[in-house]
Amino acid sequence: MESRGQVGERIFNEGLGSNEENSWNENQQREKRLLKISQAEYVKKVLKRFNMSDAKPVNVPLGGYFKLSKAQAPTTEDEKALMSEVPHASIVGSLMYAMICTRPDIAQAVRVISMYMSNPEKEHWRVVKWILRYLKGSSDMTLCYDGPDVYLHNYVDSGFVGNVDNRKSTTGYVFILGSGAVSWVSRL
Repeated sequence: MESRGQVGERIFNEGLGSNEENSWNENQQREKRLLKISQAEYVKKVLKRFNMSDAKPVNVPLGGYFKLSKAQAPTTEDEKALMSEVPHASIVGSLMYAMICTRPDIAQAVRVISMYMSNPEKEHWRVVKWILRYLKGSSDMTLCYDGPDVYLHNYVDSGFVGNVDNRKSTTGYVFILGSGAVSWVSRL
C-alpha cells in the first residue's frame, strides 16, 4: 500500500491516466495549464453497487437537521439484527476512498458518520444514504488545477461544540494550490 507521499510522487512522474482499478480519470491540457482529476465513474459504481443509482439528488453533503449521537445506537435485538443486514461499514469505506482521493466536499460528512461505524442506527443509515444522494447529484465534480499564477492558499474553520456526545469542537482546513485543493481535513 502506498503512502500519500508515494502516491503524490507517482502522480507527478506518471500521471493518473484512466485507471480501472482506482477509477481516477485525469484530463491534462498542458497548453492551457489545466489538470482535472475526477472519480465520476467510481462514484457511479458505488451508487450502483448500493442501489442508489436512481436516488433523488440533494445539494449539500450533510443536512443541517441531522443530529447524531451514540445514544441513537440500536438497543433491541430486532434493531441490531436489522442494522446487521445493512452494508454500513462498506459504504462508509467507499465514501472515505472518494473523500481522500478527489472529494474534499464530503470530508465533514464522512467524518461525522465514521464515528458511528461500530454500532450504527437507522438515523446513521439515513445520513449515509443522504451522502450518497449528494454524490448522485455531484458525481461529475472534479478537482481542477489551472491558471498562470500558482499560489498556495489555506483556509481554516471550526465549529464550537459540534459533537453531541463529548461536546468537542470540529476543526477543518483546506490548502488550495492554484485553483484546486491539495490537502484537506475535518477532525473532532
